[in-house]
Order: sequence, then C-alpha cells, then structure tokens
Amino acid sequence: MLPPQAPDWERSAVAWLFDQCPPDYRAHEVLRRHPVVLARFAAGHVESAVQAARQGIRTTRADLSGVVPPEVIEAALVAYDREGRRLVALGREVALVEAALRGERHRPRL
Repeated sequence: MLPPQAPDWERSAVAWLFDQCPPDYRAHEVLRRHPVVLARFAAGHVESAVQAARQGIRTTRADLSGVVPPEVIEAALVAYDREGRRLVALGREVALVEAALRGERHRPRL
C-alpha cells in the first residue's frame, strides 16, 4: 500500500482494505464509493476475528479434548495465538488507514 502522501494512495488503501475483508464486501457499492465506510467495516471484521481467536484459545481444550491427541490441541492453541497476534497488529494497521482516510496524519514516534 502506498503512503498517504503518495499520489493514488487512496486507491491503494481501498484495495488493501478490501483484501482484509470477506470477498462479498466488494459487492456493496457504498463500500466501493466511500473508503472511510469500508475502513469501518474492515475494522469491525478484524475485531470480530480477534474475538474469535480469543474464544478459540479459551475453548479449544474443552472442545477438542478426547477428539484429537493432546499435541494437536497444543498446536491448535499455538495457531490461535499466532493468528490472534497477527489480527491485533492488523487491527492497528486498519485503524491507521482509517485515520488517514479521515485526514489525520500519523507521525512515527522515535
């Protein structure tokens, strides 16, 4: 994705945001025409995925105990943890893009 100061950055931001969302979101004209609305939808989708990963971590042992071997449960928990961390970082990225679409400028801290 291009930085906000670059020409055509908004187009690249929209493409990136759509890539973070379910494919069916592309069918909604309001999301294609209003990038800040798309950013809100993307933020909601990512937050839901974070919550799902957290729920998976809380329930995997009970849900899969006796169904798969213990090492598979442990591997699933590691996968949930990695995915949850990735999604939290993605949520921060989506928030920065949304802020830029609203006209805010981010200045990295030293």
